[in-house]
Amino acid sequence: MLRLQAATVLVAGFVSTSAWAEEKPLPDGPGKATVQALCAGCHEMERSTNANYTAQEWKTVIDMMVNFGVPIPKNEIETVANYFIKNYPERPKPTAVVVPGPAEVAFKEWQVPTPGSRPHDPLATPDGAIWYTGQMANVLGRLDPKTGQIKEYPVKRPQSGPHGLVNDRDGNIWFTANAATYIGRLDPKTGAVTEYPMPDAKVRDPHTLLFDANGILWFTAQNGNAVGRLDPASGGIQTWFMPSPRSRPYGMVINSKGTVFFDEFGAPKIASIDPETTAITEYQLPDAGSRPRRIAITSDDVIWYTDFALGRLGRLDTKTGKVTEYASPSGAKSQPYGISVVKDVIWYSESGTRPNTLVRFDPKTEKFQTWIIPSGGGVVRNMVTMPDGNLALACSAVNGLALVEIKK
Repeated sequence: MLRLQAATVLVAGFVSTSAWAEEKPLPDGPGKATVQALCAGCHEMERSTNANYTAQEWKTVIDMMVNFGVPIPKNEIETVANYFIKNYPERPKPTAVVVPGPAEVAFKEWQVPTPGSRPHDPLATPDGAIWYTGQMANVLGRLDPKTGQIKEYPVKRPQSGPHGLVNDRDGNIWFTANAATYIGRLDPKTGAVTEYPMPDAKVRDPHTLLFDANGILWFTAQNGNAVGRLDPASGGIQTWFMPSPRSRPYGMVINSKGTVFFDEFGAPKIASIDPETTAITEYQLPDAGSRPRRIAITSDDVIWYTDFALGRLGRLDTKTGKVTEYASPSGAKSQPYGISVVKDVIWYSESGTRPNTLVRFDPKTEKFQTWIIPSGGGVVRNMVTMPDGNLALACSAVNGLALVEIKK
Protein backbone atom coordinates (compact mmCIF):
# COMPACT_ATOMS: atom_id res chain seq x y z
CA MET A 1 0.00 0.00 0.00
CA LEU A 2 2.85 2.42 0.73
CA ARG A 3 4.20 1.78 -2.77
CA LEU A 4 0.78 2.42 -4.31
CA GLN A 5 0.34 5.60 -2.33
CA ALA A 6 3.80 6.91 -3.25
CA ALA A 7 3.17 6.21 -6.93
CA THR A 8 -0.24 7.83 -6.86
CA VAL A 9 1.08 10.93 -5.09
CA LEU A 10 3.76 11.39 -7.76
CA VAL A 11 1.41 10.66 -10.65
CA ALA A 12 -1.22 13.02 -9.26
CA GLY A 13 1.01 16.00 -9.94
CA PHE A 14 1.83 14.84 -13.47
CA VAL A 15 0.11 17.61 -15.43
CA SER A 16 -0.91 20.12 -12.81
CA THR A 17 -1.72 20.53 -9.16
CA SER A 18 -5.46 19.94 -8.84
CA ALA A 19 -7.78 20.75 -5.98
CA TRP A 20 -8.90 17.85 -3.87
CA ALA A 21 -12.42 16.79 -4.68
CA GLU A 22 -15.04 14.74 -2.92
CA GLU A 23 -14.72 11.01 -3.54
CA LYS A 24 -16.91 9.75 -6.39
CA PRO A 25 -17.74 6.18 -7.39
CA LEU A 26 -15.78 4.82 -10.33
CA PRO A 27 -17.75 4.47 -13.59
CA ASP A 28 -18.61 0.98 -14.79
CA GLY A 29 -16.78 -0.50 -17.74
CA PRO A 30 -13.88 -2.76 -18.78
CA GLY A 31 -10.92 -2.15 -16.48
CA LYS A 32 -12.93 -0.90 -13.49
CA ALA A 33 -12.09 -3.89 -11.29
CA THR A 34 -8.35 -3.49 -11.87
CA VAL A 35 -8.48 0.26 -11.28
CA GLN A 36 -10.55 -0.27 -8.13
CA ALA A 37 -8.09 -2.82 -6.79
CA LEU A 38 -4.79 -1.17 -7.72
CA CYS A 39 -5.28 2.54 -8.28
CA ALA A 40 -7.95 3.62 -5.82
CA GLY A 41 -6.02 2.67 -2.69
CA CYS A 42 -5.80 6.21 -1.37
CA HIS A 43 -7.56 9.58 -1.62
CA GLU A 44 -4.97 10.88 -4.10
CA MET A 45 -6.84 8.94 -6.80
CA GLU A 46 -9.28 11.82 -6.98
CA ARG A 47 -6.49 14.23 -7.85
CA SER A 48 -5.40 12.10 -10.80
CA THR A 49 -8.89 11.88 -12.28
CA ASN A 50 -9.24 15.67 -12.01
CA ALA A 51 -5.88 16.40 -13.62
CA ASN A 52 -7.16 16.78 -17.20
CA TYR A 53 -4.94 14.38 -19.17
CA THR A 54 -4.95 13.81 -22.91
CA ALA A 55 -5.27 10.25 -24.21
CA GLN A 56 -1.49 10.07 -24.69
CA GLU A 57 -0.89 11.47 -21.22
CA TRP A 58 -3.14 8.80 -19.70
CA LYS A 59 -1.04 6.14 -21.41
CA THR A 60 2.08 7.78 -20.00
CA VAL A 61 0.50 7.86 -16.53
CA ILE A 62 -0.10 4.11 -16.68
CA ASP A 63 3.50 3.54 -17.81
CA MET A 64 4.69 5.65 -14.87
CA MET A 65 2.66 3.67 -12.36
CA VAL A 66 3.98 0.38 -13.75
CA ASN A 67 7.52 1.79 -13.54
CA PHE A 68 6.92 2.70 -9.92
CA GLY A 69 5.85 -0.80 -8.95
CA VAL A 70 2.05 -0.78 -9.26
CA PRO A 71 1.36 -4.40 -10.30
CA ILE A 72 -0.94 -3.89 -13.29
CA PRO A 73 -0.89 -7.13 -15.29
CA LYS A 74 0.66 -6.67 -18.75
CA ASN A 75 -2.45 -7.96 -20.50
CA GLU A 76 -4.57 -5.32 -18.71
CA ILE A 77 -2.40 -2.22 -19.21
CA GLU A 78 -4.15 -1.20 -22.42
CA THR A 79 -7.58 -1.88 -20.91
CA VAL A 80 -6.79 0.25 -17.86
CA ALA A 81 -5.47 3.08 -20.04
CA ASN A 82 -8.60 2.97 -22.22
CA TYR A 83 -10.78 3.01 -19.10
CA PHE A 84 -9.27 6.29 -17.98
CA ILE A 85 -9.28 7.76 -21.51
CA LYS A 86 -12.99 7.02 -21.92
CA ASN A 87 -14.21 8.00 -18.46
CA TYR A 88 -11.88 10.92 -17.75
CA PRO A 89 -11.32 12.60 -21.13
CA GLU A 90 -9.33 15.77 -21.58
CA ARG A 91 -11.10 19.08 -21.13
CA PRO A 92 -10.32 22.39 -22.83
CA LYS A 93 -7.25 24.26 -21.61
CA PRO A 94 -6.17 27.85 -22.22
CA THR A 95 -5.09 28.49 -25.79
CA ALA A 96 -1.41 29.28 -26.18
CA VAL A 97 -0.97 32.90 -27.22
CA VAL A 98 1.84 33.53 -29.70
CA VAL A 99 3.45 36.96 -29.37
CA PRO A 100 5.92 38.01 -32.09
CA GLY A 101 9.22 39.66 -31.23
CA PRO A 102 12.87 40.20 -32.14
CA ALA A 103 14.41 36.93 -30.94
CA GLU A 104 14.88 33.81 -33.07
CA VAL A 105 14.99 30.28 -31.65
CA ALA A 106 15.13 26.72 -32.92
CA PHE A 107 13.89 23.63 -31.07
CA LYS A 108 15.50 20.20 -30.99
CA GLU A 109 13.68 17.45 -29.13
CA TRP A 110 14.40 13.87 -28.08
CA GLN A 111 12.40 11.04 -26.53
CA VAL A 112 14.01 9.40 -23.50
CA PRO A 113 14.45 5.60 -23.73
CA THR A 114 12.13 4.39 -20.95
CA PRO A 115 8.37 4.90 -21.44
CA GLY A 116 6.73 6.69 -18.54
CA SER A 117 10.00 8.12 -17.23
CA ARG A 118 8.47 11.53 -16.46
CA PRO A 119 11.61 13.60 -17.08
CA HIS A 120 11.43 16.14 -14.28
CA ASP A 121 14.50 18.35 -13.95
CA PRO A 122 17.22 19.00 -16.53
CA LEU A 123 20.87 19.76 -15.76
CA ALA A 124 23.41 21.33 -18.11
CA THR A 125 26.98 20.20 -17.42
CA PRO A 126 30.22 21.88 -18.57
CA ASP A 127 30.83 19.23 -21.25
CA GLY A 128 27.66 20.29 -23.08
CA ALA A 129 25.56 17.30 -21.97
CA ILE A 130 21.99 17.51 -20.73
CA TRP A 131 21.20 15.34 -17.72
CA TYR A 132 17.68 14.61 -16.50
CA THR A 133 15.86 12.83 -13.72
CA GLY A 134 13.59 9.98 -14.86
CA GLN A 135 11.43 10.37 -11.78
CA MET A 136 9.07 7.46 -12.38
CA ALA A 137 11.67 5.19 -14.05
CA ASN A 138 14.08 5.51 -11.11
CA VAL A 139 16.95 6.60 -13.35
CA LEU A 140 19.21 9.53 -14.11
CA GLY A 141 19.87 10.10 -17.79
CA ARG A 142 22.54 11.83 -19.87
CA LEU A 143 21.89 13.17 -23.36
CA ASP A 144 24.65 14.17 -25.76
CA PRO A 145 22.89 16.80 -27.91
CA LYS A 146 25.51 16.50 -30.67
CA THR A 147 24.88 12.79 -31.28
CA GLY A 148 21.47 12.29 -29.70
CA GLN A 149 22.87 9.40 -27.66
CA ILE A 150 21.22 8.87 -24.28
CA LYS A 151 22.61 6.78 -21.43
CA GLU A 152 20.58 6.00 -18.33
CA TYR A 153 21.95 5.25 -14.85
CA PRO A 154 19.69 3.30 -12.49
CA VAL A 155 19.21 4.52 -8.94
CA LYS A 156 19.95 1.61 -6.65
CA ARG A 157 17.06 2.02 -4.18
CA PRO A 158 13.68 1.13 -5.75
CA GLN A 159 11.02 3.85 -5.98
CA SER A 160 13.42 6.65 -5.05
CA GLY A 161 11.69 9.18 -7.29
CA PRO A 162 14.73 11.23 -8.40
CA HIS A 163 13.76 14.88 -8.77
CA GLY A 164 16.28 17.78 -8.68
CA LEU A 165 19.80 17.66 -10.16
CA VAL A 166 23.11 19.47 -9.74
CA ASN A 167 26.74 18.62 -10.55
CA ASP A 168 29.81 19.17 -8.38
CA ARG A 169 33.34 20.24 -9.32
CA ASP A 170 34.47 16.64 -9.70
CA GLY A 171 31.76 15.74 -12.20
CA ASN A 172 29.53 13.83 -9.77
CA ILE A 173 25.78 14.24 -10.23
CA TRP A 174 23.73 14.94 -7.11
CA PHE A 175 19.97 14.42 -6.93
CA THR A 176 17.08 14.63 -4.53
CA ALA A 177 15.19 11.36 -3.97
CA ASN A 178 11.73 12.85 -3.82
CA ALA A 179 9.88 9.70 -2.75
CA ALA A 180 12.54 7.88 -0.70
CA THR A 181 13.61 11.01 1.24
CA TYR A 182 17.36 11.14 0.72
CA ILE A 183 19.97 13.01 -1.31
CA GLY A 184 22.01 10.91 -3.70
CA ARG A 185 25.35 11.25 -5.45
CA LEU A 186 26.05 9.45 -8.72
CA ASP A 187 29.57 8.82 -9.94
CA PRO A 188 29.08 8.67 -13.74
CA LYS A 189 32.41 6.89 -14.20
CA THR A 190 31.37 3.85 -12.15
CA GLY A 191 27.59 4.20 -11.85
CA ALA A 192 27.91 3.99 -8.06
CA VAL A 193 25.31 5.86 -6.01
CA THR A 194 25.93 7.14 -2.47
CA GLU A 195 22.89 7.97 -0.33
CA TYR A 196 22.58 10.65 2.36
CA PRO A 197 19.32 10.09 4.28
CA MET A 198 17.50 12.94 5.99
CA PRO A 199 18.37 13.13 9.72
CA ASP A 200 14.76 13.94 10.60
CA ALA A 201 11.85 11.85 9.28
CA LYS A 202 9.72 15.00 9.15
CA VAL A 203 11.93 16.47 6.42
CA ARG A 204 10.04 14.79 3.60
CA ASP A 205 10.09 15.41 -0.14
CA PRO A 206 13.59 16.80 -0.85
CA HIS A 207 13.08 18.91 -3.93
CA THR A 208 15.61 21.38 -5.42
CA LEU A 209 19.35 21.48 -4.65
CA LEU A 210 22.26 23.82 -5.42
CA PHE A 211 25.91 24.17 -4.45
CA ASP A 212 27.16 27.45 -3.00
CA ALA A 213 30.60 28.92 -3.70
CA ASN A 214 32.08 27.00 -0.74
CA GLY A 215 30.93 23.61 -2.03
CA ILE A 216 28.06 23.24 0.46
CA LEU A 217 24.92 21.67 -0.96
CA TRP A 218 21.65 23.47 -0.12
CA PHE A 219 18.21 21.96 -0.70
CA THR A 220 14.51 22.51 -0.18
CA ALA A 221 12.13 19.88 1.25
CA GLN A 222 8.71 20.78 -0.07
CA ASN A 223 6.27 18.68 1.96
CA GLY A 224 8.63 18.65 4.93
CA ASN A 225 8.32 22.46 4.97
CA ALA A 226 12.05 22.78 5.48
CA VAL A 227 15.31 23.90 3.96
CA GLY A 228 18.65 22.22 4.59
CA ARG A 229 22.32 21.91 3.73
CA LEU A 230 24.70 18.99 3.27
CA ASP A 231 28.47 19.13 3.71
CA PRO A 232 29.89 16.66 1.16
CA ALA A 233 33.17 16.43 3.10
CA SER A 234 31.52 15.00 6.20
CA GLY A 235 28.14 13.89 4.89
CA GLY A 236 26.48 15.86 7.68
CA ILE A 237 23.03 17.36 7.07
CA GLN A 238 21.38 20.27 8.90
CA THR A 239 17.76 21.30 8.39
CA TRP A 240 15.53 24.21 9.42
CA PHE A 241 11.75 24.31 9.37
CA MET A 242 9.97 27.26 7.82
CA PRO A 243 8.28 29.95 9.98
CA SER A 244 5.10 29.74 7.88
CA PRO A 245 3.17 26.45 8.13
CA ARG A 246 2.65 24.43 4.94
CA SER A 247 4.64 26.97 2.93
CA ARG A 248 6.23 24.25 0.74
CA PRO A 249 9.76 25.51 -0.09
CA TYR A 250 10.33 24.79 -3.77
CA GLY A 251 12.76 26.33 -6.29
CA MET A 252 16.11 27.77 -5.23
CA VAL A 253 18.80 30.26 -6.32
CA ILE A 254 21.90 31.76 -4.65
CA ASN A 255 22.78 35.43 -5.04
CA SER A 256 26.20 37.04 -5.50
CA LYS A 257 26.69 37.36 -1.72
CA GLY A 258 25.99 33.68 -1.05
CA THR A 259 22.50 34.17 0.36
CA VAL A 260 20.16 31.29 -0.49
CA PHE A 261 16.74 32.29 -1.85
CA PHE A 262 13.77 30.03 -2.46
CA ASP A 263 10.10 30.39 -3.23
CA GLU A 264 7.27 29.08 -1.06
CA PHE A 265 4.82 27.31 -3.34
CA GLY A 266 2.29 26.87 -0.55
CA ALA A 267 2.27 30.55 0.40
CA PRO A 268 2.47 33.94 -1.32
CA LYS A 269 6.08 34.38 -0.27
CA ILE A 270 9.72 34.32 -1.32
CA ALA A 271 12.22 33.47 1.42
CA SER A 272 15.95 33.47 2.09
CA ILE A 273 18.31 31.85 4.58
CA ASP A 274 21.56 33.46 5.67
CA PRO A 275 24.35 30.84 5.38
CA GLU A 276 26.21 32.32 8.37
CA THR A 277 23.41 32.93 10.89
CA THR A 278 20.84 30.53 9.31
CA ALA A 279 18.22 33.23 9.91
CA ILE A 280 15.22 32.85 7.60
CA THR A 281 13.64 35.97 6.07
CA GLU A 282 10.29 35.91 4.27
CA TYR A 283 9.15 38.42 1.64
CA GLN A 284 5.38 38.77 1.36
CA LEU A 285 3.97 39.01 -2.17
CA PRO A 286 1.18 41.53 -2.79
CA ASP A 287 -1.56 39.05 -3.75
CA ALA A 288 -2.63 36.45 -1.19
CA GLY A 289 -3.49 34.09 -4.04
CA SER A 290 0.04 34.04 -5.47
CA ARG A 291 1.82 30.68 -5.59
CA PRO A 292 5.40 31.11 -6.81
CA ARG A 293 6.52 27.84 -8.41
CA ARG A 294 10.09 28.38 -9.63
CA ILE A 295 12.58 31.23 -9.34
CA ALA A 296 15.57 32.66 -11.22
CA ILE A 297 18.02 35.47 -10.55
CA THR A 298 19.59 38.17 -12.71
CA SER A 299 23.07 39.69 -12.36
CA ASP A 300 21.70 42.54 -10.23
CA ASP A 301 20.52 39.99 -7.64
CA VAL A 302 16.86 40.62 -8.49
CA ILE A 303 14.64 37.57 -7.98
CA TRP A 304 12.20 36.55 -10.72
CA TYR A 305 9.42 34.02 -10.12
CA THR A 306 6.65 32.26 -12.00
CA ASP A 307 3.27 32.64 -10.30
CA PHE A 308 1.65 29.31 -11.11
CA ALA A 309 -1.73 30.12 -9.56
CA LEU A 310 -2.34 33.56 -11.04
CA GLY A 311 -0.58 33.34 -14.41
CA ARG A 312 2.04 35.99 -13.77
CA LEU A 313 5.76 36.67 -13.97
CA GLY A 314 7.02 38.38 -10.81
CA ARG A 315 10.03 40.52 -9.96
CA LEU A 316 11.29 40.95 -6.38
CA ASP A 317 13.98 43.49 -5.53
CA THR A 318 15.25 42.10 -2.23
CA LYS A 319 17.12 45.33 -1.46
CA THR A 320 13.91 47.37 -1.33
CA GLY A 321 11.26 44.67 -1.04
CA LYS A 322 9.50 46.07 -4.11
CA VAL A 323 7.47 43.56 -6.12
CA THR A 324 6.44 44.10 -9.75
CA GLU A 325 4.20 41.61 -11.53
CA TYR A 326 3.38 41.10 -15.20
CA ALA A 327 0.44 39.17 -16.65
CA SER A 328 1.70 36.18 -18.66
CA PRO A 329 0.69 36.32 -22.36
CA SER A 330 -1.68 33.33 -22.28
CA GLY A 331 -3.64 34.60 -19.30
CA ALA A 332 -4.47 33.92 -15.68
CA LYS A 333 -4.74 30.13 -16.11
CA SER A 334 -1.54 29.67 -18.12
CA GLN A 335 0.34 28.23 -15.10
CA PRO A 336 3.88 29.60 -15.60
CA TYR A 337 6.39 27.04 -14.33
CA GLY A 338 10.02 26.35 -15.31
CA ILE A 339 12.15 29.51 -15.55
CA SER A 340 15.74 30.50 -16.33
CA VAL A 341 17.85 33.53 -17.26
CA VAL A 342 20.05 34.09 -20.31
CA LYS A 343 22.10 37.31 -20.32
CA ASP A 344 19.62 38.91 -17.91
CA VAL A 345 16.66 38.10 -20.17
CA ILE A 346 13.95 35.98 -18.55
CA TRP A 347 12.78 32.73 -20.18
CA TYR A 348 9.99 30.51 -18.83
CA SER A 349 7.24 28.13 -19.89
CA GLU A 350 3.47 28.34 -19.60
CA SER A 351 2.55 24.80 -18.52
CA GLY A 352 -1.23 25.27 -18.36
CA THR A 353 -1.72 25.96 -22.05
CA ARG A 354 -2.14 23.27 -24.65
CA PRO A 355 0.40 23.17 -26.18
CA ASN A 356 2.91 24.61 -23.70
CA THR A 357 4.73 27.77 -24.67
CA LEU A 358 8.24 29.11 -24.32
CA VAL A 359 8.12 32.72 -23.14
CA ARG A 360 10.81 35.40 -23.38
CA PHE A 361 10.62 38.59 -21.30
CA ASP A 362 13.08 41.44 -21.70
CA PRO A 363 13.28 43.43 -18.43
CA LYS A 364 14.66 46.47 -20.28
CA THR A 365 11.72 46.84 -22.65
CA GLU A 366 9.19 44.94 -20.48
CA LYS A 367 7.99 43.13 -23.60
CA PHE A 368 7.07 39.47 -24.08
CA GLN A 369 7.69 37.10 -26.97
CA THR A 370 6.34 33.53 -27.14
CA TRP A 371 6.72 30.32 -29.13
CA ILE A 372 4.79 27.04 -29.24
CA ILE A 373 6.86 24.07 -28.05
CA PRO A 374 6.65 21.66 -31.03
CA SER A 375 6.12 18.47 -29.00
CA GLY A 376 3.52 20.17 -26.83
CA GLY A 377 5.88 20.41 -23.88
CA GLY A 378 3.83 18.21 -21.61
CA VAL A 379 4.47 20.46 -18.59
CA VAL A 380 7.95 21.96 -18.56
CA ARG A 381 8.62 21.74 -14.84
CA ASN A 382 12.11 23.12 -15.05
CA MET A 383 14.57 24.58 -17.52
CA VAL A 384 18.25 25.48 -17.25
CA THR A 385 20.71 27.64 -19.17
CA MET A 386 23.43 25.76 -21.05
CA PRO A 387 27.08 26.87 -20.95
CA ASP A 388 26.68 28.23 -24.50
CA GLY A 389 23.64 30.32 -23.57
CA ASN A 390 20.99 27.99 -24.99
CA LEU A 391 18.22 26.37 -22.91
CA ALA A 392 17.54 22.79 -21.86
CA LEU A 393 13.97 21.76 -20.99
CA ALA A 394 12.48 18.63 -19.42
CA CYS A 395 9.09 17.79 -20.96
CA SER A 396 7.29 15.44 -18.58
CA ALA A 397 4.10 14.35 -20.34
CA VAL A 398 5.71 13.79 -23.71
CA ASN A 399 8.55 11.83 -22.08
CA GLY A 400 11.18 14.01 -23.66
CA LEU A 401 13.89 16.63 -23.54
CA ALA A 402 14.23 19.81 -25.55
CA LEU A 403 17.12 22.06 -26.51
CA VAL A 404 16.26 25.64 -27.42
CA GLU A 405 18.92 27.26 -29.56
CA ILE A 406 18.74 31.04 -29.21
CA LYS A 407 19.87 32.45 -32.54
CA LYS A 408 19.31 36.17 -32.11
